[in-house]
Amino acid sequence: MKAVCLFVCMLACAHAWGRGDLEKFGPFQMALKSGLIKCDHDRSLNLDVSEINVYFYDFPKNDVETFTIDNAPKGILGIKDLDKTKKFIIFVAGYKSNINKRTEEQVRQTFREFPNSYLIILDHSPYTNDKQGYIKSYERSVRYVHYIGKAVGQMLAELSQGGISPRNMHCIGHSLGSQMLGHAGETFLNKTSQKIWRITALDPAGPCFSNSLIQEQVRSGVAEYVEVYHCNAGGLGTTSVLADVDFFVNKKGSSQPKCGTPLIPGIFDSSKAAKCNHRACIDMWTATVSHPEWFLAWKCDKYKDFKKGNCSQNETTIAGFWNPGNATGVFYFSTEGYDY
Repeated sequence: MKAVCLFVCMLACAHAWGRGDLEKFGPFQMALKSGLIKCDHDRSLNLDVSEINVYFYDFPKNDVETFTIDNAPKGILGIKDLDKTKKFIIFVAGYKSNINKRTEEQVRQTFREFPNSYLIILDHSPYTNDKQGYIKSYERSVRYVHYIGKAVGQMLAELSQGGISPRNMHCIGHSLGSQMLGHAGETFLNKTSQKIWRITALDPAGPCFSNSLIQEQVRSGVAEYVEVYHCNAGGLGTTSVLADVDFFVNKKGSSQPKCGTPLIPGIFDSSKAAKCNHRACIDMWTATVSHPEWFLAWKCDKYKDFKKGNCSQNETTIAGFWNPGNATGVFYFSTEGYDY
């Protein structure tokens, strides 16, 4: 153990790395690099995902409807007095998520009072739980990403064919859910020859995706506007620049202020910090729904330039839910001093 710590310390000193940089040497990342985790993106398996549940929320009416994904389009379109002109907000969470988890409740609370909208949350936990152990479960989850995303795209295509405009669809994903939305957008385009209005990808999953083919990832072109937020880049999130606009939050988009990432993370303490950083994207983004003015972002090529203030005269845009959707490229912003 002492030798491992010495090796990590030597790496940090040699490369002048700081907080969050060594999370790539956490246990999950080391398992990935050593070949213990098999990354399978095979699209020819025809995997069944019919056990996905779709939760439809009409908060003003205090109404919640639940459908299997195959029956969701017919069920939603058949809801009495459904207003097809409202905004449809669709949330897809990541690995180990389910409808009763903290993230899903946070999303429900965020949009409970949001006007002229419906909320849809996907529960794909039958295929993305951790019941087989961490490595085997993550391998299985990755294998299902394409098929879950494809099913979501098919559902949205049928809703569109039933009279709901793609312009009223805003899809939000976190981690594996973000990567699923790449497939959802692609499927929707293939089925309808139209694009979903917006895809928001919160810290898209990095392991098994950062080095995959671009068509296996969320990316520019799968919606009218695709935005990516990086909060644990190089750890549980991807480092790849993928979208119309990529936001890197705080230090290199890799570590967040409240996550206690040590100056030189060790083999065992980096996992907890990585999970906190990864989840911080949800906390940050949902906070902007009620605080549109919070985060101004600057277009900048490098974090070092942003930190030094060299980009202060560059193009700016609002980050978060109220991003106007006309900025393109790489942007940086800080959340220091904000309570969310």
